[in-house]
Amino acid sequence: MNLPHITIIAQELSLLQKSVQATAALLEDGATVPFIARYRKEATGSLDEVIITTIRDRLAQLGELDRRRETILKSITDQGKLTDELQAKILAADSLTVLEDLYLPYKPKRRTRATIAKEKGLEPLAQRLWEQREGDPTAEAAAYVDAAKELPSVNEVLAGARDIMAEWISEDQPARTRLRELFLDKGTFQAAVIPGKEGEGSKFADYFSWEEPVVTAPSHRILAMRRGEREEILTFRVLIPEGEALRLLEPLFIKKTNAASLQVKLAVQDSFKRLLGPSIETEVRLTTKKRADEAAITVFADNLRQLLLAAPLGQKNILAIDPGFRTGCKVVCLDRQGKLLHTTTIYPHQGEKGALEAGKIIKGLGEQFASEAIAVGNGTAGRETEAFLRALDLPRSLAIIMVNESGASIYSASDVARQEFPDQDVTVRGAVSIGRRLMDPLAELVKLDAKSIGVGQYQHDVDQAALKNRLDDVVMSCVNSVGVEVNTASEQLLAYVSGLGPHLAHNVVAYRNEHGPFALRKELLNVQRLGPKAFEQAAGFLRIRNSKHPLDSSAVHPERYELVETMARDLTCAVTELMRDEQLRKKISPAKYVSAQVGLPTLNDILTELAKPGRDPREQFEVVRFAEGVEKIEDVKPGMKLPGIVTNVTAFGVFVDIGVHQDGLVHISQLADRFVKNPSEVVKVQQKVTVTVLEVNLARKRISLSMRSNPVPVSSQQRGRLD
Repeated sequence: MNLPHITIIAQELSLLQKSVQATAALLEDGATVPFIARYRKEATGSLDEVIITTIRDRLAQLGELDRRRETILKSITDQGKLTDELQAKILAADSLTVLEDLYLPYKPKRRTRATIAKEKGLEPLAQRLWEQREGDPTAEAAAYVDAAKELPSVNEVLAGARDIMAEWISEDQPARTRLRELFLDKGTFQAAVIPGKEGEGSKFADYFSWEEPVVTAPSHRILAMRRGEREEILTFRVLIPEGEALRLLEPLFIKKTNAASLQVKLAVQDSFKRLLGPSIETEVRLTTKKRADEAAITVFADNLRQLLLAAPLGQKNILAIDPGFRTGCKVVCLDRQGKLLHTTTIYPHQGEKGALEAGKIIKGLGEQFASEAIAVGNGTAGRETEAFLRALDLPRSLAIIMVNESGASIYSASDVARQEFPDQDVTVRGAVSIGRRLMDPLAELVKLDAKSIGVGQYQHDVDQAALKNRLDDVVMSCVNSVGVEVNTASEQLLAYVSGLGPHLAHNVVAYRNEHGPFALRKELLNVQRLGPKAFEQAAGFLRIRNSKHPLDSSAVHPERYELVETMARDLTCAVTELMRDEQLRKKISPAKYVSAQVGLPTLNDILTELAKPGRDPREQFEVVRFAEGVEKIEDVKPGMKLPGIVTNVTAFGVFVDIGVHQDGLVHISQLADRFVKNPSEVVKVQQKVTVTVLEVNLARKRISLSMRSNPVPVSSQQRGRLD
């Protein structure tokens, strides 16, 4: 463990050093973030998952910084150029940017104008000019005129000396730091259309002539302009006023007012235009891209969390439909565990005869399989299928529910789906996914690559490794906060349980298939390669309903079973009675059971869990019906008030499904009667909302919506260049 790193992180996050040190030790020992947050509160001071994740990531960053520092020190040492002063600066560097600035003069580089000038022997002249001694630079340069060295004139000689000085200037750490700050504080993003690309790039029309300060540009616009550049529609620059840049740089290098100083001034101007300016512009492009990525990834992660933790309908017999017009609607019947019992195809949208026959089939299947809800995919023909079902004389208890099928087609063609249903086609698999998604969104969505779920913002433009890591964290957090029934969970769901991963998840399922359901948590230790460490990390998040041990269905960790049994003995009752009887639990004094290993945070968690063992933290399911008669975009008219479901939250607004196969946008300025800085403060994915239609653009298939009490139309300028 690196104690300096612990000190740095504790200071940065305003945490107790012992809390950071304990967290780092647990992480180093292989503990997962959910496990540390849930079961090691005494050690960390009850740090939550967000802080623990921040500590983990910062430790990794500081480790990377140290590794780069070692590489740089070795490189400069091998060159024989490491001084005590330089070493001290490198050891004190607190960021990769500072490190790279210090290393730049010593970094192996391609052949430059400066190296060519040095090869011609002009470095001594450059050094004399750099020192700005009194004298005539022209006369000094005359001594270097040599046609054989391609130095036919004094002007050529002075130009070569300035090339050397320009490179020195571009490699000067203070100059780079100050210019970088100027770019970030006063720089401007400028985008323009490449002549002749106006028609091809119409979706980037808002950026054909666009300027915006770097300091205020939001993530989505930076990523949009960069995408336009990548698709060769736009030019995209980060610019600063040249005069201001030179006024900042010149005092760093011009120390006198003589003829030599004039040469240095020319070198500064050349360096800014040719070397230093472009170099820092590239850096700032990367820095702002990283910031934009982080903002976009945060939006995606927040939306994904809300979607994964959406209210489940629960274990019900489901009749699920993947709608379609020409090819018909694929129908599947699932039991309460999501097992496929029956499949068929109906054609309710192919004339009166097709609708009549389809109605008979639906009624018959509902009765035969005791269906408790009908799940209808919200894709093509979804609203029309919903209308068809509502027109049938179905039991009032049989809820008809529209399900967001985003990603279902990706699942149906995946290896996971083929393994589950090798004898079924993609339409059957898709319908099964729709039905299961209604029963338990989390259990079904973990089978998909999170990026394909469609709740992101420019997810294909951001750093894919960073996106994957963040989304994996979110999925693991959600899975473990809900808990997993070990005897019914899929391999994909088990893979996200703390301490397991894909390999052990596969072994758990294989053991379950061979030996039957687990009767006790401790039987997990019989699974191949699942040792005590993995058991420690995983057991508290795995549930066994109807286990031989009552606590196996709860989030109480097996390491605390003996403590709960002691509580029960002290009250002369069984653990089951303690879980069932609130009055008994009220007699427990947590302070009595505090020890060196167990403190009040854990004891309070245990008592909460005893009251509601295995409680699902997700909200209760609510059925939402879209407006009747509004089934396609042509049905939507300005002024309509419509029910909807939030499908995506972005930095610039919120997308809402109003049941017409085209989500509408509530711009950030239309989210509330008050000023809204962050849309996620107001709404979340899967939230039920009522919106007012402001505008419908049939040509561009855009619907503008409002959630304000007195909606006013939103201008294109307010919409903030959403493309």
